Amino acid sequence: MQAIASISQSALTHNLSVVKRLASGAKVVSMIKADAYGHHLDCIHPLIDNSDMLAVSELAEAQKLRAITECPILLLSGVYSEDELQRAIDLNCHIVVHHTSQISIVNNTKQTVNIWLKIDTGMHRLGLSGEEYKECLPLFDNNSLVEIACVMSHFACADEIDHPMNKTQLDRFEALTAKENTRSMANSAAILSQAEAIFDFVRPGIMLYGASPFNTPNNQLKPVMKLSAPILSIKTLQSGESVGYGATWTADKNTTLAVVGIGYADGYPRHAKNTTPVLINGVLCPLVGRVSMDLICVDISTTKANVGDNAVLWGDEKLPIEVVAHNSDTISYELLTGLNARVNFELAP
Repeated sequence: MQAIASISQSALTHNLSVVKRLASGAKVVSMIKADAYGHHLDCIHPLIDNSDMLAVSELAEAQKLRAITECPILLLSGVYSEDELQRAIDLNCHIVVHHTSQISIVNNTKQTVNIWLKIDTGMHRLGLSGEEYKECLPLFDNNSLVEIACVMSHFACADEIDHPMNKTQLDRFEALTAKENTRSMANSAAILSQAEAIFDFVRPGIMLYGASPFNTPNNQLKPVMKLSAPILSIKTLQSGESVGYGATWTADKNTTLAVVGIGYADGYPRHAKNTTPVLINGVLCPLVGRVSMDLICVDISTTKANVGDNAVLWGDEKLPIEVVAHNSDTISYELLTGLNARVNFELAP
């Protein structure tokens, strides 16, 4: 008996349709890096088959993806050697150029290559400065083998709708790229909240998987992953007895506990707090005691359950992943990408 991540194809289709509706007229570059945000590439064909482009972080991901689709791939990290450039061209990748060291590598190409120029408008992570961007344009314009397919940037604070950095970055981007025909700025948060940031390409990520980029769930989206695990044992604690490592939780009355077969070795967050909800037979029940490597304990005094029943950890309308993330002092991105090989992935019926 093991934890199961059930992946809904219909939810993937629905969430992609939300992107296309909100970003009408823009092409969709679906973010499927990190094994599709932890959902597994072989489980997300609605995205692979219906996106204009797919984006991954590194060449190894691009190679794995190319084995199952002919869709254009955007290589977000770019290339760092002529060998990597050749591999990216062979895989039919569009290549992001975000550092000056990559300019000469790309400009020395012997074959046609499509590039995306990334400008740092304020996040100060990856991206060319405004001056570096202006200086490289003539170099590529004079090379008939290099096609600038798009100019892009990335928001630092799009998940905070009213953060002043959003307007600052957007203004810088528009000022630098006023003459460009093809641009991209909007991630999931911007697609949902900043229509003015939707240009020619949008780059949705977390929203495709039914999770909100903000602190609260978004009712336009449907959860794609439902994580569940079996109840392995049921026992009664007497008032005053504790459970779990460190005896961090003590029953203040006689309490019925379900021991569920999932733990931090599967990717359930170790820092999930007491009272983090777990859904058992339609009832939200509180987590009690520390999360162990293989097990969690849940107070089921308010519902009936049997050994073998499934507990839902996240991904139900009654238990959005954002709630679990909040109770674990983390974000849904980390929970989704943190599941490991012990969890069995399957397509939802």
